[in-house]
Amino acid sequence: MKIRVGQGYDVHRLEEGRPFWLGGIQIPSTFGPVGHSDADVVCHVLCDALLGAANMRNIGYHFSDKDPRWKGVDSKLLLAEVLRMVRSEGYEISNVDVTVVLQEPKLNPHIPAMKTCLADVMAIPEEDISIKATTSEHIGFVGRGEGIAAHCVALIFKD
Repeated sequence: MKIRVGQGYDVHRLEEGRPFWLGGIQIPSTFGPVGHSDADVVCHVLCDALLGAANMRNIGYHFSDKDPRWKGVDSKLLLAEVLRMVRSEGYEISNVDVTVVLQEPKLNPHIPAMKTCLADVMAIPEEDISIKATTSEHIGFVGRGEGIAAHCVALIFKD
C-alpha cells in the first residue's frame, strides 16, 4: 500500500456585502471572502492538500484565476474535479483535517453542516472529515477582521 500526505493553505480578504461560502455551505454574515471563484477557503485548502498529496501541483495550476471559466464558480465543483483527478491516479482519501482561522462569525455551529456537505462531495464518511475553527486572538489581518485563512492536511492511499 502506498500512503501519501499533502498540506494546503489558503487566505482570502473579507469584504462587506459578499456571500460567505465555507465548506460548501453559505454562512449567514454581512461580509464574505473575495476571490475569483466563490472564495470558499475550506474547499480550496482541501483541493491543495489533495493535489499536493498526489503530486499534482496546486489549485491555481489547474484552475487559474486568469481563466474566465472559473469566475464565480462554486468551489464544490473544483473539489469534485480534484477528487476525480486524484482518484484517476488510483488514490483514495483516508482522511482530511481542516483548520479555519477567522475572528468572526463563529463557525462551530456550522461545522456539522459543512461536514455533511463535504462528505457528499468527496464521497467519504463524515467521520473522515475533521473541521476545526479558531481565531487569531485579534492579532494580524485575521484578528482585525480583514481576512480568513485555512490550513488542511490530507492523507491518501492506493493499494
